[in-house]
Amino acid sequence: MTTSVLFMSMSLDGYIAGPNDDVDHPGGAGFDRLHEWFGDFSRPSGALGEVWDEWNPPGAILAGRRTVEQVDHWGGDNQGVPIFVPSHRPPGPSVANYPRVTYVLDGIASAMAQAKAAAGNRIVLVHGAYIAQTALAAGVLDELQIHQVPVLFGAGRRLFDVLPSRIELEIVRVIDTPEATHLRYRIRR
Repeated sequence: MTTSVLFMSMSLDGYIAGPNDDVDHPGGAGFDRLHEWFGDFSRPSGALGEVWDEWNPPGAILAGRRTVEQVDHWGGDNQGVPIFVPSHRPPGPSVANYPRVTYVLDGIASAMAQAKAAAGNRIVLVHGAYIAQTALAAGVLDELQIHQVPVLFGAGRRLFDVLPSRIELEIVRVIDTPEATHLRYRIRR
């Protein structure tokens, strides 16, 4: 069964982006600090290699419209897999240049079902705070992988600002490194 996993770096006070997060400054002020633990984007050794193996490579990506538009849909190619974007409105014309990008206009459940079908036996990697909250509310997100970075931002974009109700989690794995604590949770249903 294909698993959907939110993979997100977060400050200790819950921010996934710094202040002034917009198209001209994706991630806002200080965003790079949240990803220093990742190094040069090649498979690390040791415990971090385990984290890498859990999500790389995904079978599909489900990402929010704001997320994909800030990075111009990753140029239509993020790890060579299909990218699904739940949205309430059709995409702009530039998406026609990106055959791997599909806008899904009939809701998060449909978008997740399409992403899981495309992913085969690999995971669906979920990107974006709004999409994560929407998927949690709809009951279609299976796991969270939070990379808790030892920094306090004090402002920016929070990951879990608006949730419709309490959601119970089960701890699957915790890996401590000097750069971050890597937490893996399963959503309890």
